[in-house]
This record gives sequence, structure tokens and C-alpha cells, in this order.
Amino acid sequence: MDRFSERDLSPGEEESLLTNSALYREYLEEREEILRHKWLESEKRGRDIGFEKALLDWILHHRAAWREQRHHE
Repeated sequence: MDRFSERDLSPGEEESLLTNSALYREYLEEREEILRHKWLESEKRGRDIGFEKALLDWILHHRAAWREQRHHE
């Protein structure tokens, strides 16, 4: 039995686990890059390209380099 199944976590403990999670921080930083990409591409086109298009474009053209750069920092 793991330590989390022994008792319920308070909302504050749950939030602390989430915000201190490296995986969650990585997700937030990647999401911020996608939103930045969405804004830049929307400005270029003169219209909102939408999150899904920005996400797919960013993954296909920028994600690998972004991750590589972060790995070296």
C-alpha cells in the first residue's frame, strides 16, 4: 500500500503536490510556449488560428528544439 492510499490528502496538500511536480511545471512551460506560438502565428495571419492548429504546428516544427534547449539549460 502506498502512502497516499493510507489517508486522504487535504486540498492544500493536493495542490502542493501538483505545483511542486516537475512534470506539471514542464506542462505549464510547454503550454506557455504553445500560447506564445499561437499569438505570433495569429498576428502573422491577421486572425486567430486557434489553439489546436497552434498546438499541432508547434509540436511539428518547434517542440524538439525547445526540449533540446531546455535539456541543455
